[in-house]
Amino acid sequence: MSIQKTTAIRCHCGQRIVAKDVLQRSWYVRVFGPSFMYLKFRCSRCKRLGERFIEQEKWDDSILRDIPSELTQEEKKRFGELGKISIDEEIDFHFELEKPDALQSLIRAVEKN
Repeated sequence: MSIQKTTAIRCHCGQRIVAKDVLQRSWYVRVFGPSFMYLKFRCSRCKRLGERFIEQEKWDDSILRDIPSELTQEEKKRFGELGKISIDEEIDFHFELEKPDALQSLIRAVEKN
């Protein structure tokens, strides 16, 4: 028998629900059949209210843990200062990739920095 764990709870808009989004959490215990964990949440992206019933066997507290970022604080700051990627930069990047030695020159440029 294999128990399939729920990997994440998502809102209708696709946003992952984490512990800070949960408004209410309680067990729904049944005499016959499986018990359920009841979650009521407000999505941090679209602000909609939602609720889920998850079977006790599939419930794990780690479902609500946020995935830690792999970026350091300096990297986050650097990317924040760079700003958004413009459409012109995307087009230039696309045409640069069509060149035969594009990846090798990109590797050399990254290694210099």
